[in-house]
Amino acid sequence: MEGGGTVSWMKYGSFVSLLVVLLALWFRSPQNAELDDRLDTVLSSLLRAERKVGMNNVARPKVAIGFGGCVDLIVDGVSLLNKIGLLPTDQPLHHDYLENAEQLAQSFAYFFAPGAAAERFMLNDTLFTELVEGARDLPGNRWSVGGNAPVMAGRMATEGCDVLLGGSFSPDFTDVLSEHITVAGHVVEEPDIHLILEYPTGANWGHYTSRRANRYIIHSDDHNPYLSSMEEFAAKLENFRPDLLVVGGLQMMDNFPFQSGERDALLSRLADLLSSSSPQIGVHFEMASFVEESIMEDLLHYVIPHADSLGMNEQELPNLLSLLKGSNITVLSDPNPRVATVLDQMREVYRILNQRSKEGSKESHTDRAKSKPLTRLHVHTLAFQAMIVTRGSQWKNTMSATAKASLTANRHVCGSNDIDPSKARLIMDDSFSVSRREGSQRIPLQETRPVSCWHEDDYEICVAPVLVCTDVYQTAGGGDNISAAGLVLQI
Repeated sequence: MEGGGTVSWMKYGSFVSLLVVLLALWFRSPQNAELDDRLDTVLSSLLRAERKVGMNNVARPKVAIGFGGCVDLIVDGVSLLNKIGLLPTDQPLHHDYLENAEQLAQSFAYFFAPGAAAERFMLNDTLFTELVEGARDLPGNRWSVGGNAPVMAGRMATEGCDVLLGGSFSPDFTDVLSEHITVAGHVVEEPDIHLILEYPTGANWGHYTSRRANRYIIHSDDHNPYLSSMEEFAAKLENFRPDLLVVGGLQMMDNFPFQSGERDALLSRLADLLSSSSPQIGVHFEMASFVEESIMEDLLHYVIPHADSLGMNEQELPNLLSLLKGSNITVLSDPNPRVATVLDQMREVYRILNQRSKEGSKESHTDRAKSKPLTRLHVHTLAFQAMIVTRGSQWKNTMSATAKASLTANRHVCGSNDIDPSKARLIMDDSFSVSRREGSQRIPLQETRPVSCWHEDDYEICVAPVLVCTDVYQTAGGGDNISAAGLVLQI
């Protein structure tokens, strides 16, 4: 009887499942059907906007990207902390760097609950090794190419660029890179490892619950802080003749125990490299999670003045703006900011940096001291993409680039080039104000034209909604993929 019952269930189980699905579709509420139709329309409209600018039948753009790279070991963050026996703390606290397990627990809790991205340097080699060994044995772990520069290089090669990548990697590392990526740097036996503690929306760690999916990154690098590939990268740059020069990965210098004057010397050499590049070559600097005020000041002195373009997320934007206005670094900002708030912050960054550029140009008598005006600013958030581009500048196709950045956000986080609307949702408001100033215009989200663009002063602003992935594969590397994809259509 038991066997016969099993056969009977197997025989009719599929029919029952099909019937349930059909009934669910039949009785689907009009509201859900309307939402599904809306997502489909927004997706098809974004794809159409992306396709307006093709890269077919043109020479592959050349992009030079530095510096460094690592191997990412990606794990479920809560599972790893549970595995090593790290109990949830009652005291979530910010720490500039990590020296022990208690500080790790406090720092992780601080960013985990709001779901804010964070990256911290660990001074304790013994604890870092323990974490890596624990992560190696954790079910579901993944290894991947990591670091701002290699991730951006991989995306740009995929999107049709030839790339010169500055970094010192192991042979195993370079073997998995695209054939369209040329490495400039020496060989190392053991690559730096970054631990990526991922967590989904609604994850629980003790009494903490994450408001959104994100990651907490721990590193203890030996090679990357020294920009060891810079000399070979500079030597190959002249013959490579790039259309765009991208700088990222400098957060590896944050809180690293350099000898006195060592970091200044490295950044001074980088400034010489950037200032000696042709004025016709665009320079993009990709921001990251910086917590040490002195390195942010160094970046404002040595790097940002030589960049025409900046890319950053919703945490890094108010961080930079706060420093530009003479205040302290903002360690934690709203992980889900409104469009108007972000646009006002972007306008201020654009205004202040360009005012500094004008003042610097008047005072300077040498090429090294001269700074470039900022002509492109891209901010990527969970809910939307926003770009400010100076009219008449070298950056083109802003509307299509904003759409592509939005689509890339879903593709990367969901881990699929094909976007499935059933695994996505819109969290951007149905309409947004262009500023927090009273009486500011409101722009409705139009499903058939989801990228909103308009002119102000000497620049154009474009805003696009993101089809937020609800079936998260990986958040780490999201910003690098998004920024790189947006740049591809603008060079």
